[in-house]
Amino acid sequence: MNWQRVIRQGGTVLAGDFNAHSKRWDRRCQVQRDAVLWDGVIDENGLEIGHDGRPTHHWTREDHEGESVIDLTLANRPIVKSTILADDHATGSDHEVIEWEVGVDRKEEADHERVVGWNLAAMTEKDAEAAEKLWRELAKERAQLDAECTEDEVEQEAAWCQEAMSSVLEATAKKIRICARSKRWWNANIKDRRRTGGRERRRRRNTEEAARAKPELQKSIWQSKRTMWGDYLRNPRGAEG
Repeated sequence: MNWQRVIRQGGTVLAGDFNAHSKRWDRRCQVQRDAVLWDGVIDENGLEIGHDGRPTHHWTREDHEGESVIDLTLANRPIVKSTILADDHATGSDHEVIEWEVGVDRKEEADHERVVGWNLAAMTEKDAEAAEKLWRELAKERAQLDAECTEDEVEQEAAWCQEAMSSVLEATAKKIRICARSKRWWNANIKDRRRTGGRERRRRRNTEEAARAKPELQKSIWQSKRTMWGDYLRNPRGAEG
């Protein structure tokens, strides 16, 4: 699992039984175990650790009893609450029930509801040259993978390529924002015909122009959809990234 790729998508909370022992989240810990992975995930992604200091796991083995903190809440948003609930929420498990809450930036979350891309079709030759130059600058110190590379190295390279390409396009290409209501077939001609039809309806005119406006708008939409579908079939990758 490439946790960095998952967490980078936006507001992320990782919560549950991590079965990892570390003094970082449990002052009672005597021997660190299975914590290296999660230490790395926390550090690489700037995650907060939510806990109130009390043990989350109680165990009994061969007449020995113990307790530890292995149930964690990790988030890339401020953790405003993380606490063990009272005994009346007991489940019969040897793990405590934990309630957590993270702070939410409403504007930022609204931005994440849109898919941000770049209009590659609108890039000029100058833009393309600038993008290529920036890419070469970023990649010049990058080692090349060979046939003996590991799966982890491939994952790391893919994550780097994604991040580097986003940086290049951010600097050289025009952004496009796509929401649930976006229509890729919408164009200036349709927009103009829709405006004309709306103007005639508001004027309540029963003219020849008003009668033509609606069918012309419908025809423009049909033609644009047909063209867009044909372009997609000829080039599945699309003109926009």
